[in-house]
Amino acid sequence: MTGRDRYLNVDQVAELLGTTPRFPRRLIAERRITFVKVGRHVRIPESALAEYLAAHTVQPLRPRRTRVRRAA
Repeated sequence: MTGRDRYLNVDQVAELLGTTPRFPRRLIAERRITFVKVGRHVRIPESALAEYLAAHTVQPLRPRRTRVRRAA
């Protein structure tokens, strides 16, 4: 986290992820993402969201070369 992070609320994170607010709330409840409590409000730093996404990004496999079989 940097000092210039933007802090997002649950609804903003849900919108960025294209999910309902329930998903970011679950990430918070299960302590799977970094968050900040400001009084009773919960905020997620943009950098924490970026780290979470990077850690859960699956890279595609390289396509296999297919052998061309010749008819006998």
